[in-house]
Parts: sequence; structure tokens; C-alpha cells
Amino acid sequence: MRTEQVTSVTSKKQRTSPNPLQWLGYSVGRKLPDSMQDWVRNDLIGDWAVPRHLIRSMVPFIPVFAAFMLFPGPWALRASMVLLGVLLALFYSVSYMAQNRSRRLERHGLPSELENPKKISRHDAEKAAYEKLHGGPAT
Repeated sequence: MRTEQVTSVTSKKQRTSPNPLQWLGYSVGRKLPDSMQDWVRNDLIGDWAVPRHLIRSMVPFIPVFAAFMLFPGPWALRASMVLLGVLLALFYSVSYMAQNRSRRLERHGLPSELENPKKISRHDAEKAAYEKLHGGPAT
């Protein structure tokens, strides 16, 4: 008589990207599980990091923009309030993008000085071209 052991997998498959609720929490500063570090790295230093940062930074302001639309007055005035709020929020979001990226990287256990590999290679190529043209190291 042969006995077979059936091994059951008891561990759940770990997600590699956040669900919508986790993403909302992430957009307001919460830490994602360690299993999503690759997603966080791509989100913060990937090719589309800047547009993703701008979208992510607008999420906390959605209730404020919705409240502006509830103010009394002409539709154009309310829309102008929202537009002014969006422009101001985008200005500050762009101004503090590097600090925000560093903080998020550190919070998720990644080195804060990580940069996009394509950006680094582009910078190195520009530096080499400068040194070749001008005969000295770029300052």
C-alpha cells in the first residue's frame, strides 16, 4: 500500500502591485507591504515617474476640489477656484518632488538616492561629450 502525501500550499500568493485601496493609502503617504518594493521602485524612479507623481499628488486634494465645486456662485467661478487649486497644488508638487521621492524610497526600505538608470546613462553621456569637447571634467 502506497501512501501519497499531498502538499498543500498554505501561503497566499503575494501581490506585486497595490489594489485600489492600497494605492489610495500610498498616495497619501502610507507604506506598502515589502512584497511590492519592485512596484514602488518603478513608481518612483521608472520612466513615467514624474507623471505618476503628479497624479498621485493630486489625490489628497480631490475632496478640496469637490468642495470648491459646491460653493455658491456661477459655474465659471467655481471652476476657476478648482483650476487655481490644481495649479497651486501642481506647483508645490513639482517643487518638492525630489524630497517626496527620497522620503517614499526610505519609507519602503530603498536607498533614497536611487535614480532612473536611463537618466543616469544620459547624464554620463552628456558629461563624456562635454569632456571630449572641452578637454576637461565638467563642473
